[in-house]
Amino acid sequence: MSRRGWVLFVAMAVIWGVPYLLIKVAVEDFSPVVVVFLRCAIGAVLLVPWTLARGHLGAALRRHWRALLVFTVLEMTGPWLLLPWAEQSLSSSLTGLLVAAVPFVAAGAALLAGDDDRLSPVRVVGMVLGVVGIGALLGLDVGGAQLSAIVAVGFVVIGYAVAPIVISHRLPDVPGVTAASFALLFTALVYAPFAVPRLGDATHASGTAWLAVIGLGTVCTALALALFFALIREAGPQRALIITFVNPAVAVLLGVLLLDEPFTLGLAVGLPLVLLGCVLATRRSPARTRPAALGDVDAAVP
Repeated sequence: MSRRGWVLFVAMAVIWGVPYLLIKVAVEDFSPVVVVFLRCAIGAVLLVPWTLARGHLGAALRRHWRALLVFTVLEMTGPWLLLPWAEQSLSSSLTGLLVAAVPFVAAGAALLAGDDDRLSPVRVVGMVLGVVGIGALLGLDVGGAQLSAIVAVGFVVIGYAVAPIVISHRLPDVPGVTAASFALLFTALVYAPFAVPRLGDATHASGTAWLAVIGLGTVCTALALALFFALIREAGPQRALIITFVNPAVAVLLGVLLLDEPFTLGLAVGLPLVLLGCVLATRRSPARTRPAALGDVDAAVP
């Protein structure tokens, strides 16, 4: 992966590790549906005017509205509804570990889609180490788990795995900010009928809760989505999704540093495994070569 890819990767790993902390603060005063609606609405307010000013949104909708809708449902509208529902009966640790399966599903989806980026044995080992590390970090708590909730998280994993492939295959000429703007606006409109009637309760929310929601909408949504699209195009959808391993590690570290949560044995063992797995899983696969004809040069596809 290139230096620019690593910069984007580290930025995304940190930024999407922060929402766990911010959501925990926000839901103390807001209902989950209000948090999601405000997060999407704030992100849309920031990104949609920029997209409209550049004249990209209208053209993208005319040419790619179906693919944009598919991406939006897979990446945001569906998962952001299913995850809170599933966590009513699943522990957050089990949910996080299930979501860490995204790179595996993405690899299978990429093979079905005909991608050239092979999943080498080294990268497979890296992914396995990442899953083991997440298991050590978060632990498993299957008590009271319901099959329907596990199936719901399974759909989330599929959505997160396939959405970047939709971007790379169906929307290669659509700027990331444009796709993000559409996704945020559409999702905010979907949540609005459920969230708007509850906004009256927001008048009693603390300043800390409001700051958490604003941080979710600005940094963890608007900025993060723009960077994520850049990462997909720089490193490919499979490598971009390796942040799924690192995000929970960042969340645990923030919990230790900011919420005074204990530094456990799981953290001491799991974090190095996650980081090592990340390095291995993001390595470039060996190039494929074909026999060269006279006057031709070897062709290699990364």
